[in-house]
Amino acid sequence: MTEYLYEEYKGVYLPTLIYPQESLKFYEDFTFRQDDILIVTYPKSGTTWMQEIVPLVQSGGDLSPVLTVPNWDRVPWLEESRARTLNLEQRESPRLFATHYQYDMMPASFFTVKPKVIYLMRNPKDVFISSYYYHGMASFLVNPGTQEEFLQKFINGEVIYGSWFDHVKGWLNAKDQDCIMYISYEEMILDLKDSVSRISQFLGKTLDNEVIEKIADHCVFKNMKQNKMSNFSMVPTGFMDQNKSGSLRKGIAGDWKNHFTVAQTEYFDAAYNDKMKDIKYPFVWD
Repeated sequence: MTEYLYEEYKGVYLPTLIYPQESLKFYEDFTFRQDDILIVTYPKSGTTWMQEIVPLVQSGGDLSPVLTVPNWDRVPWLEESRARTLNLEQRESPRLFATHYQYDMMPASFFTVKPKVIYLMRNPKDVFISSYYYHGMASFLVNPGTQEEFLQKFINGEVIYGSWFDHVKGWLNAKDQDCIMYISYEEMILDLKDSVSRISQFLGKTLDNEVIEKIADHCVFKNMKQNKMSNFSMVPTGFMDQNKSGSLRKGIAGDWKNHFTVAQTEYFDAAYNDKMKDIKYPFVWD
């Protein structure tokens, strides 16, 4: 089944339908600018949320870019097939991009130019649950099977973009960390206004309190889920069947507790403690 839907690229599985070889080559040869802004996430860690916030910070709170341009065009994934059609080299600076790439998968230009990176992390148990539902509604992904079966694949990194553990560890150990802002989904849940303020400071944007509140209000989950430019409602049902599960599903932290058995929790915790034992980052979910 993986032979049909996935292709192995730089050691990880990628969905062939949306990441064809020509697109991967486009990204390999892509030329970054120093003032580019790159949102980096492991899948299902809050990418869409950040694709809403960053353009609003850049626009000074003007809602028009997020209400008129689909998120995949306003902050395109550089490895995705559509990136080749958007004339990205002609966009004015600062350009906004997204990627799910692991650190050691990044193209040569990235390491030379050192653009700004916002690295967004999320509790891997919630990532797993969100991924499980997403795999069940996206026709371009391998059917996840049972939750137990998918858990084994997730822990072993036998899923798209590989291991969550490798992804997070790679970016946390990245060089040139002055160019990287680390933030978690849970921090944004706890205090979205403070998170917007921190993001604006990192991007060198001076926003007054009223604008920060406006951005935070627009980007609460219930409001963002109603934005057709961000909720993937324009994607054909044959590609993503949101009758099975919404692409923006719950937007909460800790939903894993509603799904994991005691045995699964113990299994996941043991794997997490082993794989992350050398990481000292103060995760909010620890």
